[in-house]
Amino acid sequence: MTFMYRKMIEISDMHFQYPGSDFALQIGNLSIASGDKTAVIGPSGFGKTTLLNLLAGILLPDSGKICVNDKLLNQMTETERRNFRIRNIGFVFQDFRLIPYLNIIDNILLPFRINSILKMENEKILEAIQLAGDMGLEKKLKRYPAKLSHGERQRVAVCRALVNNPSIILADEPTGNLDPLNKQKIMGIMFEYVRKNSATLIAVTHDQQMLKGFTDSIDFTDFQEN
Repeated sequence: MTFMYRKMIEISDMHFQYPGSDFALQIGNLSIASGDKTAVIGPSGFGKTTLLNLLAGILLPDSGKICVNDKLLNQMTETERRNFRIRNIGFVFQDFRLIPYLNIIDNILLPFRINSILKMENEKILEAIQLAGDMGLEKKLKRYPAKLSHGERQRVAVCRALVNNPSIILADEPTGNLDPLNKQKIMGIMFEYVRKNSATLIAVTHDQQMLKGFTDSIDFTDFQEN
C-alpha cells in the first residue's frame, strides 16, 4: 500500500448475500489508499464483480461497513449513492454497457448528458476527444458501437470511465478482449491517470502479465465464502 496517501476505501466486518442464493461474500478488513493500484484476482464466481458493485454503492451489504472517500455508503439513500457515484467513480463494466443508438463520442460523454450534476463544457468535449485519441479511436468518433470491434468497444468503455475525472476507477476485466499492444496502452493510460490525480484504481483481472503494474493485489481465495 502507498501509506503517504489517505485511505480511500475501508471495509470492516462486511457480509453480503444475494437474496435466495447460497453465495455469500465476507470481508473482515480491507483498506485501500488513494494512489493505490489494486488488482483483484481469484477464480470466477468468488465475488470479484460483487465487490466492485458494493464499492460503487450499486449493491449494499447486509451488515458491516463500507466507507468510500470518507462516505459511509450504508448510510446514504439510493439517490445520494447515485450522485456520489457520478461525481467520484469511473466504472468499466465487463459488458461495456454502451448505448447502441449513440455514436462513440456521445457514449464517452454519456455521464454528462444524463446527469445534471455534471456540467458539460467545450473544454470537457475537447478532453473527451483527446482521451479517445489516446485510445486510438480518433477516426471512429462518429461510428456506432455495432460498427466497432469488441476491443474497440472496450476502449470506449474505458474512456467513458475516465471522462468525469473520477477519484476512484473500478474496472471489471478492462483488458480482457484486447491484444497485447492495446492491453499495455490502456493500462498505461489508467496507471498514468492514477499517478497524476492521486486516484485509486481497483481492477478485476485474470491476466497475470498485467499484475506487475499494480501496487497491490487482493486474492479472493483468501476470503471466506459459502
